[in-house]
Amino acid sequence: MQYLLMLYVEEAGWGRLTPGEQEAAMGAYGAYNQALADSGAMLASGRLQPVASAHTVRVKDGRRQVLDGPFAETKEVVGGYYLIEAADEAAALDWAARCPAAGHGAVEVRPVWG
Repeated sequence: MQYLLMLYVEEAGWGRLTPGEQEAAMGAYGAYNQALADSGAMLASGRLQPVASAHTVRVKDGRRQVLDGPFAETKEVVGGYYLIEAADEAAALDWAARCPAAGHGAVEVRPVWG
């Protein structure tokens, strides 16, 4: 079954890290990516651009409305995602717990319809 792991992080947090901390974080994500790939669980992943580049689109009365930014103001924003294949929810939750974002933010795990 496919699961989407959405990584919620404090957007400004990266800039507060020292170069050494940033290097360690990149290493942790690299190791996590490699573990997902080696296991065959990795289907897709991506890092998102800053929330300032986001737009929210709605259609009301047949007319498109485009708003700058996300709809909700929150401390943490979706900074990236992993689409994985896991045998069951327990396995998906195990992958989420191994994700570095779980240590400095949160990882939402959601099954994909289909």
